[in-house]
Amino acid sequence: MYQKLTNRLREALVGHIREKYGVELAIALERPPKIEMGEAASPVCFELAKRLKKVPRLIAQEIANGLGRVEGIARVEVAGGGYLDAYFDRGTFWASVQAEKSREMEKGQGRDAEAAGVRREGQGAGRGEERGKVIVEHSSINPNKAAHIGHVRNAVLGDTMVRILRHAAHRVQIQNYIDNTGVQVADVVIGLLQMEKVTPVWVRNRAAEAKFDYYCWDLYAKATSFFAADKERAAALRGATLKAIEEGTGEDAEVAQVVADAIVGCHLRTMARLGIAYELLARESEILHLKFWDAAFEMLKKSGAIQLASSGKMAGCWILPWKEEEKERINAENTESAEDTEKNEEEENSQDKIIVRSNGTVTYVGKDIAYQLWKFGLLGKDFHYRKWPNAPEGQTVWATTSETNDPEAPHFGEAASSVYNVIDARQAYLQKVVAAGLRALGHVGAAERSIHLSYEIVALTPRCAAEMGYELTPEEAKKPYVEVSGRKGFGVKADDLLDKLEAATLEEVQQRHAEMPAEEQKLTAHEIAVGALRFFLLKFTRNAIIAFDFKDALSFEGETGPYCQYAVVRIRGIRRKGADAGATNVEVTKESIAQLLSGADGNSFWELLVAAGSLDYAVDAAIATQEPAFVAKYAFQLAQAFNNFYHKHHILSEADEQKRAFLLRLTELVEAQLVRALGLLGIETPEKM
Repeated sequence: MYQKLTNRLREALVGHIREKYGVELAIALERPPKIEMGEAASPVCFELAKRLKKVPRLIAQEIANGLGRVEGIARVEVAGGGYLDAYFDRGTFWASVQAEKSREMEKGQGRDAEAAGVRREGQGAGRGEERGKVIVEHSSINPNKAAHIGHVRNAVLGDTMVRILRHAAHRVQIQNYIDNTGVQVADVVIGLLQMEKVTPVWVRNRAAEAKFDYYCWDLYAKATSFFAADKERAAALRGATLKAIEEGTGEDAEVAQVVADAIVGCHLRTMARLGIAYELLARESEILHLKFWDAAFEMLKKSGAIQLASSGKMAGCWILPWKEEEKERINAENTESAEDTEKNEEEENSQDKIIVRSNGTVTYVGKDIAYQLWKFGLLGKDFHYRKWPNAPEGQTVWATTSETNDPEAPHFGEAASSVYNVIDARQAYLQKVVAAGLRALGHVGAAERSIHLSYEIVALTPRCAAEMGYELTPEEAKKPYVEVSGRKGFGVKADDLLDKLEAATLEEVQQRHAEMPAEEQKLTAHEIAVGALRFFLLKFTRNAIIAFDFKDALSFEGETGPYCQYAVVRIRGIRRKGADAGATNVEVTKESIAQLLSGADGNSFWELLVAAGSLDYAVDAAIATQEPAFVAKYAFQLAQAFNNFYHKHHILSEADEQKRAFLLRLTELVEAQLVRALGLLGIETPEKM
């Protein structure tokens, strides 16, 4: 509701200034630091003063006097040297947020499904009219080993962005790119066939067993050491294996498919534990086998976007040469990945990027250009689709295939209006290369709407690393955080992390609620553990390096998931007691509302009411800045505001019937908004904690 009113005020100011002064201006609105200063303020008169050569305060007075009535705004006053302070109509705001709460409750099952992130293509969304299709590609974990905590940050960010966009009425399609023909899979294949000397039959049998992703985690670390000992051997083996995998021939290709498919299944089950689901697994193998890359390659050659190098170290390679403007773009953020060999190989900060190697194999960035063209409907081709076998319980997951298309498959090939690629900040350079490829083909708009939702690494506090069983040197123990490395086998596997969080939480739940049935104890522990992890990963801005710590994440105090969940549990307890006493049956009159919101405690009530009614403001800020942290901050601040309110006002013991009923209604509103906000973060709220 807050955002709706500020938008209405902004439109009124824009129209009035245009009509009175003949000036078009973008109106900035700020939230004043104190409730006594109003709910929204604008410094627009200072900009107008420069153009009109008049005193800012005089212009502000003219606007305040001439603006006229704005629905939901009680008055506009002049402050300081020329600020415009707007004060909301408190009674109208109360009625509007209560009506909005009722509408949300009536949606019932539909809203629950949306918050759980299971809404499918073509179904309804949140507030307002539905907008164009948006693709969010996230997770995209190399299918060569178990998922780790860094992958969890990617998936949680992407999943939360999906929920927020759907809440804002965007039609979102969730994609997970599977690099099943890349060098990481090749390394595991070499480890199996060349180092371990096992057969394809052995691999198939082992892949059907539990923890195959853990087995490959250790094998990948061993393969890394094996290759480091002889780089020439590594280059020869990788080259031959990659070529076989891309062409789909021989034992190498057979084992690569078994490994990748099995580990993708492991990843899907891991992410399902966090409430994360996908609609489409876009496999890199189909980009090759269905000739997506061939089509993109011809487009790039025909347009002159790429050239065949005839001399130097890149001789025989097809390269994307930079124009001067692209050099400026690329040099601005020239970073590389320490995790993904294929994405940084052959990259030496050169101005020309290799798209096709001299041996004919295509680099990651070439395949990604083809994939991005398909996302925007610019390739003239579409995948075939099949249901993914053994999807997590309750989920329907589709995957691209080179085989016969399933006629029941959704129309995934519809062009997107915008694309969010959730990828490590260390891949910023290569994301710029993909955008440069689109621009070189003349698709400037698509390049601009290719959004790199980047994020920094997740490390461990030394305490957390020690708790996970890693031996630290004295120097590492003194550092603020310890970096992980999947290549070296040093890191926190996602399932291990969740197991440890759930075990610690279950122990606490059992102590507090010994009477609770065992299954309910486990469910409660799971919801708290997932809430703790997701909130911890979301409360930091994307450009912050996170040092994960069990104790900090699970704390019931401070800016944590359990703190927010506990606020909801506390409210539910109040609501149950109020219902048992019959207090919730009392209707609050308009006269009582007006009196209470303007009385001695009026500002205290009003601050909590405005906080509860500001979820839309947080959602719009999250979308505008691509920062889910805004919604996490909102949830924490609302929980904090309620707890302060709870300690100040005696809700159930209030003697005045009308005031008690008002306090209960306000409490119920906070619960509804807090549950919605946590739902957007992918966090459930248990009944007891």
